Amino acid sequence: MKHLSLDPRKEEPPTRDHAPHPTSLPSAKETKVHPAGAGGENASLFFIGTATTILEWEGIRIMTDPNFLHAGDHVHLGPGVTGERVTNPAIDLHELPRIDAVLLSHYHADHFDQKVEASLRRSLPIITTPHAKSCLQSKGPEESFTEVHELDFFQSMMLDINDGTITAGKKPAIKVTGMPGKHVPPGPLSIANDLLKAVPPTNGWMVELGYSSASNDESFENGYRIYISGDTLMVDELKEIPERYKGQNIDLMLIHLGGTTIPSPSVPLLMVTMDAKQGIELVQLIQPDVTIPIHYDDYNVFLSPLSDFKKAVEEAGLSSKVVYLDRKDRYKFKVK
Repeated sequence: MKHLSLDPRKEEPPTRDHAPHPTSLPSAKETKVHPAGAGGENASLFFIGTATTILEWEGIRIMTDPNFLHAGDHVHLGPGVTGERVTNPAIDLHELPRIDAVLLSHYHADHFDQKVEASLRRSLPIITTPHAKSCLQSKGPEESFTEVHELDFFQSMMLDINDGTITAGKKPAIKVTGMPGKHVPPGPLSIANDLLKAVPPTNGWMVELGYSSASNDESFENGYRIYISGDTLMVDELKEIPERYKGQNIDLMLIHLGGTTIPSPSVPLLMVTMDAKQGIELVQLIQPDVTIPIHYDDYNVFLSPLSDFKKAVEEAGLSSKVVYLDRKDRYKFKVK
């Protein structure tokens, strides 16, 4: 298994500028916990917008799908396809504290925008798809990212947290596993996309926070499991996830919604992310303890609003299993 060493004692700035960065995230607009009650929370998820979140645990910060454009900015999503951002992120790039690693589900500008690509420090570890790795490392000696790690479906790597903390012979670690995802529905369109490469391949992630033995890096005990769907449709490949994790609780699911439709809002020919109906199907398939919807209203190509999902959740009797975050909200939870 691949290993990546993270040391929260290194105060490396997240971007290439030399301006001072804050040492922590700003105060949340609202902090939420498990709907059935909680206690002893020692980890958190901060929602910035789109699919951009920051996971904090044991001094480590992991950022997902960084997108920091503002309302009115545009992104290129494929040949002849653009999207306009209609919201602002909770914070700006210059307000980021130290970031230790990035989980990038795929190389699409609404998940890794032009401002992010130009600004992030080149040595920042990025875990992503094989396709995205080839893109990020093919920009020449000055612009290529140097610490890009690829994971295909069901491949894993360990993020070893080397801050000197060892308790009862164990040290904190994070296991990241690539999960299946498909941006384009099966059939002729998928075949055509494979040839044209208009829409990039995408991953989901299983992120497990836990502890490994101080004497054996290959041992790992999970304390909290997070499934991040990534930009996928409800496809048969997802059915392998509950099979592989049978008998293992999935504590939290971050689900990418929005019903992203291309080539434009006025010509909605192809849906490439889950709408409310597919989102409910995924919740029922994965059966996480808690679901948090993200990626639902930030661009004008999102045609299935969060209100659709909320209605579907109520009709399915799942309201006690879903937490809704607005931008700048934080969800706190306990890693056992």
